[in-house]
Amino acid sequence: MDNIVGTNIKLLREKLGLTQEAVALYLDVTRQQFIRYEKGETSISSDKLTKLSDLFSVDEYDFYDENLSNIQTNLAFAFRANNLTTTDLQTIAEFKTIAKNYLKMKSFIHE
Repeated sequence: MDNIVGTNIKLLREKLGLTQEAVALYLDVTRQQFIRYEKGETSISSDKLTKLSDLFSVDEYDFYDENLSNIQTNLAFAFRANNLTTTDLQTIAEFKTIAKNYLKMKSFIHE
């Protein structure tokens, strides 16, 4: 299961053009620890997975999907990933969480 989660973390990180270092800093882990998550060598904690789901604008259970490569991240932003600080990533994740929740609520209203 860790391999699927790790593969999906890497896939989503690359889709957003983020570096391992930037995401590791955002999660408050070392780059080496983050690499272990991506390789599936170490399980990632649920609180860190929640932070990643906010940043990547996906649901937490999406990380366990074996076919995540087909997922569309609905809240993509254009930015220079190599200039982002941890605070920038935090702000982006908070905004995406608000937008993701809004879209979910809107879909319930239209059902």
